[in-house]
Amino acid sequence: MPNLSHTVKEQLNPPLRLDRYVSEILRVFPARSRIKTRKLTAKVNSKNVKLSHPVKQGDCLELCWEDAVPEGLIPQDIPLVIVYEDENCAVIDKAQGMVVHPGAGNRQGTLANALCFRRREKTGINYDDIKKSDKTNENLRAGIVHRLDKDTSGLIIASYNDDAHFFLCEQFRSRSVKKYYIAIVHGVPDTEKGKIDISIARDQNDRKRFTVSVNGGSRGRNAVTFYKVIKSWKNYSLVLLRPRTGRTHQLRVHMRHIGHPILGDPVYGKKDSVFPKESLMLHSKKLAVILPGESKERIFSSVMPQRFISVIEKLDGLYAHE
Repeated sequence: MPNLSHTVKEQLNPPLRLDRYVSEILRVFPARSRIKTRKLTAKVNSKNVKLSHPVKQGDCLELCWEDAVPEGLIPQDIPLVIVYEDENCAVIDKAQGMVVHPGAGNRQGTLANALCFRRREKTGINYDDIKKSDKTNENLRAGIVHRLDKDTSGLIIASYNDDAHFFLCEQFRSRSVKKYYIAIVHGVPDTEKGKIDISIARDQNDRKRFTVSVNGGSRGRNAVTFYKVIKSWKNYSLVLLRPRTGRTHQLRVHMRHIGHPILGDPVYGKKDSVFPKESLMLHSKKLAVILPGESKERIFSSVMPQRFISVIEKLDGLYAHE
């Protein structure tokens, strides 16, 4: 039976319900609905409490829940570029176009399905038994710690067991993980380096989109991105992006907000006559994280994708004499 002890370090004003804190801040479960199915029980400051109990900064939490029931995630032998792998986790160089986790319309062919297969191969669980039951064993569960958009390529880390999952999630929650992306954007920023600090909220007119929340509106969540121009041409720039927070579509929304949308972005970008068919030019280039069972940070890197090289070569040729 998994358990977790945790001290609330965030200033919560107003206090947050325990179940919301566990799901949204600690990210122990992928969805708040899982709390009941996993029969979570809790103590706050050594006293048994209900899940509706409000928690505040300084509270000491003791959480306990049952092992997960099979979720029906189908293992699939999908080729992956593995940068690092051990019994606890794997660092993958995700291909552009691959969905990270099953969802509506994407039940198979995802990174989670592929990781589930790899974990099965490592544990030696009988695949025929899994197919007969149409379910997967808890040991096959692919622990998606963070996500990349379908059209974003590059480094992503996933866990193979609960202990590793919590260890990695805590680093993402505390923002100690360092993530670096490269992107080719429209235009040239006014300054070589900069900080974008503006909240992000779901677009009320389109639930699939996100937008900046002006003046930190109540719907918005704090989002911070640092950028550095690596190389620029007349109407384009290659930039290094480091998100301090991890909001959905953060880099794409932030770059659009400052007037430099990412080239090839089908949602937040703009039409481009030079590269009319280019796909999203966003790549997770480097990841610095402490692995489960270790105490020192490791740094993983990915090579620049061919689509970036092709665009850069074309830009160098177009603006060679400018």
